[in-house]
Amino acid sequence: MAKQTVAEQLVDTLVRSGVRRLYGVVGDSLNPVVDAVRRTKNIDWVQVRHEETAAFAAGAEAQLTGVLAACAGSCGPGNLHLINGLYDAHRSMAPVLALASHIPSAEIGTSYFQETHPERLFVECSHYCELISNRQQMPRVLQTAIQHAIGRGGVSVVALPGDIAAQQVPEQAEEHALVTARPTVRPSDEQIDRLVEMVDQARRVTLFCGHGVAGAHEEVMAFAEKVKSPVGHALRGKEYIQYDNPYDVGMSGLLGYGAAYEATHECDLLMLLGTDFPYNAFLPDDVRIVQVDVRPEHLGRRSKLDLGVWGDVRETLRCLTPRVKEKSSRRFLDRMLKKHVDALEGKVHAYTRRVERHTPIHPEYAAFVLDEEASEDAVFTVDTGMCNVWAARYLTPNGKRRVIGSFRHGSMANALPQAIGAQFLDRKRQVISMSGDGGFTMLMGDFLTLVQYDLPVKVILFNNSSLGMVELEMMVGGLPAFGTGYRNPDFAAMAEAVGVRASRVEKPKELRKALRDALKHRGPALVDIVTDPNALSIPPKIKAEMVTGFALSAGKMVLDGGVGRMAQLARSNLRNVPRP
Repeated sequence: MAKQTVAEQLVDTLVRSGVRRLYGVVGDSLNPVVDAVRRTKNIDWVQVRHEETAAFAAGAEAQLTGVLAACAGSCGPGNLHLINGLYDAHRSMAPVLALASHIPSAEIGTSYFQETHPERLFVECSHYCELISNRQQMPRVLQTAIQHAIGRGGVSVVALPGDIAAQQVPEQAEEHALVTARPTVRPSDEQIDRLVEMVDQARRVTLFCGHGVAGAHEEVMAFAEKVKSPVGHALRGKEYIQYDNPYDVGMSGLLGYGAAYEATHECDLLMLLGTDFPYNAFLPDDVRIVQVDVRPEHLGRRSKLDLGVWGDVRETLRCLTPRVKEKSSRRFLDRMLKKHVDALEGKVHAYTRRVERHTPIHPEYAAFVLDEEASEDAVFTVDTGMCNVWAARYLTPNGKRRVIGSFRHGSMANALPQAIGAQFLDRKRQVISMSGDGGFTMLMGDFLTLVQYDLPVKVILFNNSSLGMVELEMMVGGLPAFGTGYRNPDFAAMAEAVGVRASRVEKPKELRKALRDALKHRGPALVDIVTDPNALSIPPKIKAEMVTGFALSAGKMVLDGGVGRMAQLARSNLRNVPRP
């Protein structure tokens, strides 16, 4: 009986840790691992066209499941292509193991063909990054890498020379126990005591929720009801907290809408729940602030805190809610709910006025119709840029849908690769890539991956022939648009040429049917929607110095481009406000 190789030992360990796919592009230094995958049950090799896609796909899978996912690249340029997708996964706290195969071990340090130093290159986008320099190292290094990725939430990178991967394991091969589940973190009694005191002292409490409220919807609603608190959210918190929420006052930040900004500034106590919201220009500096986060390094790095609470949001609220005194007055909450409706009412026209006749098509209208036609449990992957705006304002969360994007890293071209990872998880679930023409064409080669694996991803292409968000930044900065226009092909014809069902939509009256037909199609599909590049207007009070890249870091105003069904949700919540 042949002895096990290091590559086989590595693959077996990945399977035991829950990995079911290894995304990547084959190459000589990676061949022993790929061949081990070929001969191992319960794990598949997913051949993509670009390693960046592999990392984005693994990151999407990890975000949707919370289970370790994996990607791989061959030596030098191969694994170097992983880096952008790994940055995104790491900043999204997605547990991903990246295998960076390496040149022959005896050649390291000699400027050998394709030589890089992956153990240096990936340090900034990982919790753990190590080179395996002999076969005895592999089990412990891999175990440590896996537990860093799962335990801390993020990326681990293992660099493995191809010659070592092909070696046989030592006679006394080790098989380590793996920890693949994270515990919950409960704050100390002293922190809970102090938090109770601060909540009871405050007359007006506002909750601002981020991605860390995942799984805590019920607890947040119970606490908000007891203290009569408005509930705002950041973009990554939207899918977890906005649905079934009678206290919703919208979203803050550059893409924000509604009364979230006012609610966070007019309270006595602002509670930041599971959010590392990066735009401190939108946070107040004259109210008391409490932050609850399971990652202690997040506490206080965006704003000055009166109390930092290290703990899981759900466990913290389970301890807190029974102990705080119920507040009797709804005055602050009701005033914020009314402000929320008032703030939204004037913006609905952006997707309702002359939409049946307006060409090019309003992208707001396209997003609104897509939201209506998509299934209740659809997974949306969203390109960075204007697609972020439309997703933030027009996709309706319901507790079943998922919305992921490069919301922290802000990379172009993320939507299609993330849709690939999402669809491999469940071929029967509707996966929709909301792609901009800039992002789609950047990694367009992996559109062929949909064909190769017959993945039923629906690519909804918002085609305005420009880098819309960059043009917007230039305009607000007083600069003429330059270098932002594209001369695009007929994407539908291109898709049909490679065997994908496709349609091109230029008239609003044709939109709904095109989307409906594509979403019902059993295989991959593309809808090329020619949209208005001038759809987004700017509030007149914005000044050039208020814009710094995407962050609007010195600003207090937000973009104004319609809010879709958010206004309807706000009106529904307004019914809870008692009439005088």
